[in-house]
Amino acid sequence: MTDTTSKMAICMKLDGPKAVVIKEMPLQPLKAGEYRIRIRAAALNFPDLLMTYGKYQFKPELPFILGMEGAGIIEELQDPDSDFSIGDAVLVKGKTGAFAEYMTATYAQLAAMPNTLTFEEAAAYSVTYLTAHVSLVDKARIKPGETVLILGAGGGVGQASVDVAKAKGATVIAAASSEAKLALAKQSGADYLINYQTDDFASEVQKITNNVGADIILDPVGGEYFEKSLDCIAWAGRILIVGFAGGEFGVLKTNLPSEKGCSVIGVRAGEFGRRDPAAGRRSFEQLIKLTEENDLKPLIGKRWPLDQIKEALEAMERRDVIGKQVVTIA
Repeated sequence: MTDTTSKMAICMKLDGPKAVVIKEMPLQPLKAGEYRIRIRAAALNFPDLLMTYGKYQFKPELPFILGMEGAGIIEELQDPDSDFSIGDAVLVKGKTGAFAEYMTATYAQLAAMPNTLTFEEAAAYSVTYLTAHVSLVDKARIKPGETVLILGAGGGVGQASVDVAKAKGATVIAAASSEAKLALAKQSGADYLINYQTDDFASEVQKITNNVGADIILDPVGGEYFEKSLDCIAWAGRILIVGFAGGEFGVLKTNLPSEKGCSVIGVRAGEFGRRDPAAGRRSFEQLIKLTEENDLKPLIGKRWPLDQIKEALEAMERRDVIGKQVVTIA
């Protein structure tokens, strides 16, 4: 039987992690088309932190429940024509709402949980792996044998991108800011490792590729790393702008893509599916198949109880994060 209240992490004002509080709130009756999910685990993403400051593209109205992705069990539904049933294990994704014991979702926010993942792995899967898949497959049209440079390869999106690129038959160069983060990328199958705190990654990529450059560069870091990536992109290559975990977007001098004949492509994986729901669901179904066939898994760096969500966000803000951080709820 569903409880009558739900503990949840709520951002009360745009003042960073310290403005996040844990509250017990009454559950509201479901409306037509809605599902009640008992969340078993949820995962942190960089936009969660940005939203606590009002710095993300999407700015929810205050107060709001944090959390973009989770995994759990359907306990209640008001959708008689649904192909889901009470008791099904599902992935749930949205812009907010997952850092709670119960989350209300619509059919479009749900997907069957891959049978190769635990609840914690599944919670850490949707946002980063869908971002990697939309970026590399839908946007860059990755081909087997291509060389892919992944910046920020020790973070959630970076690690997922290494995993997806290897599954698609690419040679992967992983670049990150520490040996510990590179070890994570190696665990996901990276062929070459570059520590960009100690080495010039553009020069190292040129050495690895015999001055051809990388066919695809995936950049979730931004700033000077994006700007330097133009020094090692191959002719007619594709640079994917996925985020700005370094704190700022890079500056694009438009003569450089012209000289390299390359494309600079912005990626918003969630918006990709919202603008074209059929394409979004097709991409996610392809990703699930790729995951189950290749045993792709997010690598979890740390687990936190829901009561410590503030500390988890602060760890992300300090860049004290390797792999995905997961909030365990049940």
